[in-house]
Amino acid sequence: MSGKLFGGALLVLSIVAGIAMYYLQVYAYYDEVQANGTDDVVMTVLASGQAEPILYEDYQAIDSDSSPIRYRACFTTTMSQAMMTETYEIFDRPEPLVAPSWFDCFDAKEVGAALENGKALAFMGQENYQYGIDRVVAVMDDGRGYVWHQINHCGEVVFDGKPTPADCPTPPEGD
Repeated sequence: MSGKLFGGALLVLSIVAGIAMYYLQVYAYYDEVQANGTDDVVMTVLASGQAEPILYEDYQAIDSDSSPIRYRACFTTTMSQAMMTETYEIFDRPEPLVAPSWFDCFDAKEVGAALENGKALAFMGQENYQYGIDRVVAVMDDGRGYVWHQINHCGEVVFDGKPTPADCPTPPEGD
């Protein structure tokens, strides 16, 4: 009898722990980012190499203090892709990261497919937004835009505990 009781308690505890882990990963650590209306969406200008605000509307974003790559944002813009390619730096290896299912404006699979078939273009939002993390902006041909953080080549090496590559800035102290 005590074996069945112990097994049942273990099963209940496992279910509760699983639900708690799911909740913590998908809901608990995300916060809505309040738009400031002026520079929520920036892209790096070819001529200056500086990140500058673009024209945007309908901005929605989430972020988390628990990880620098949990940021996701959606927006719309009236700027054409042709004008953007002449003005802003192209990002050559975009990999949209999956957002929680409840943040339904951001569909990483849709964005990834659009980038692969040319319906979306990726731009450098801001290099080293945080050391080793780039902010990437993708814009669809219909003006829908998406933003996420992506680990860059410096971050991949340094975060693995290896020495900083020669072409990377020195990591900040304590990182």
